[in-house]
Amino acid sequence: MSDKDNKGSMTVAEAGRKGGETVRNERGREFYETIGRKGGATVKAERGRSFYEEIGRKGGETVKAERGAKFYEEIGKKGGDRVKATRGPNFYEEIGRKGGQKVKKLIEEGKRAARAAMEAQAGTAPAQEGAAPSTPTAPTTPAAPSGETAGPGQNE
Repeated sequence: MSDKDNKGSMTVAEAGRKGGETVRNERGREFYETIGRKGGATVKAERGRSFYEEIGRKGGETVKAERGAKFYEEIGKKGGDRVKATRGPNFYEEIGRKGGQKVKKLIEEGKRAARAAMEAQAGTAPAQEGAAPSTPTAPTTPAAPSGETAGPGQNE
């Protein structure tokens, strides 16, 4: 039997696998990473970010149904241990501190925005922290005796 007669003995999956291995050997793994990134950017441009969020959610639900929530605990622990081994235990302290600072900043911004909204609702202009009131008030001076005017330094 010649190779020509054996033409139909390979499945489509086998042919694809063989072709993929050949391309990988000729062009390297980076080639697949590059075309995958380009393809992902094209899909994102056509369908939007929400498409990836949706398929990620569906995939997560499927995995959870098949393997259970315990699976996520296990892979999370493995991932955390791997990060600790590669970046060191201080890495978590650093990102925790940065995260705490970010949360503190967001809380302050939220409070400022809420104050501004309350002032706007009350009909007053929002005051900036550390600044003088937006509507200056003239100092009140006691009434001067008749015929005299009170000037600076004469309020007593």
